[in-house]
Amino acid sequence: MLPGSIQISGETLSGAEIRDICESLRENSVRLLSLRGCQLSERDFGHVCRGVAESRSLAQLNLNLGIVSNINRVKQLAEALKTNRSVQSLFLHGSPLTDAGLALLNPALSIHPSLVALDLGDCMLGDEGINLICGLLPPDGAKSGLKELTLSANPGITSKGWGRLAIAVAHSSQLRVLNLDYNPLGDQVAGMLAVAVASSRTLEVLDLEGTGLTNQSAQTLLDMVENYPTALRTLILAENNISPELQQQISDLLSEGEEEEETEVHEVTAREKNPWICQNSSSSQMVLMTSGLGDSLLAETEM
Repeated sequence: MLPGSIQISGETLSGAEIRDICESLRENSVRLLSLRGCQLSERDFGHVCRGVAESRSLAQLNLNLGIVSNINRVKQLAEALKTNRSVQSLFLHGSPLTDAGLALLNPALSIHPSLVALDLGDCMLGDEGINLICGLLPPDGAKSGLKELTLSANPGITSKGWGRLAIAVAHSSQLRVLNLDYNPLGDQVAGMLAVAVASSRTLEVLDLEGTGLTNQSAQTLLDMVENYPTALRTLILAENNISPELQQQISDLLSEGEEEEETEVHEVTAREKNPWICQNSSSSQMVLMTSGLGDSLLAETEM
């Protein structure tokens, strides 16, 4: 039987329900566990963490909206992740971690062999937390790192912290999705992020919704998209003081990039079917590297 999912939202969980969840985790019959906004005792939270530690099937763990509510729970989750080898996505959005809590969790995150997606939105993080997160974005691919990172609504991070993150993103060899929505970034930080996007070989999605940007930021981002080859496919700029015309120009340029890539992929497919067609070595290499991205995503899905 293929592993299934347990998804519960906003409920007060009884001891019996927790026992059933833990039994399913130990039996490796759960691929997704979501206890979003649920209420459970300290003892029962510990039981869940032990179940996570023992599970070999769990790929996605959602503890959003205050489940990890104190330092003791952070410690128990960290211990579980040190043992667990299967979790690929960890969602802690809305947990009052603070930098101190993330410091306790970070050693387990940094050595986890499968973790590729992390949501630390609205976790009361500051610049020290950013320094820890940057360590999860290795620059050379020598070790596994995050492919998707969410840091929404962490207003305690200063421009210095965001600058540090921009440098890490520019050199990250794996990050594909970065969500920074509802942070007070402003035009200065947006400029640093534009440089990071222009330097990154992998970043495909950047969410800057509601981050205090103006037309100044949009013009910088437009120049970046227009003049530099990037991997960027989606740029979210809603709820900023940016003119609809500039947003449309950026969107059109990104769409053109997607269309050009699709055309190149079709050309490569045609060459493979007809070996008599002469191949341009430089363009073929670029397209093949792009098509390899789909293979890696498929492999991740099937894990």
